[in-house]
Amino acid sequence: MVKKQEKKQEKKEDFSREQFKVYGHELVEKIKALIKEGNIRRIIIKNEKGKEMMEIPVTFAVVGAFFAPVLAAVGALAALMTKCTIEVERKK
Repeated sequence: MVKKQEKKQEKKEDFSREQFKVYGHELVEKIKALIKEGNIRRIIIKNEKGKEMMEIPVTFAVVGAFFAPVLAAVGALAALMTKCTIEVERKK
């Protein structure tokens, strides 16, 4: 069992985290720009208080038909938020 736990820890170290603070009206454009970079694993959108509002696994979001509804949801969320934090997991 210890070997399995070590493997999980190694996988977690295969990525780095980065945070961006943006205003609600900038959110959709920033998400689009991050996805175009291509080395993103996951995008987490948090409100001003740090509460996680949405998590987007980008490996799924890049697949054509799924991408448009995700951006629509992000746009709706952006309309409700004034300031937010985007946390990005990048592949190393």
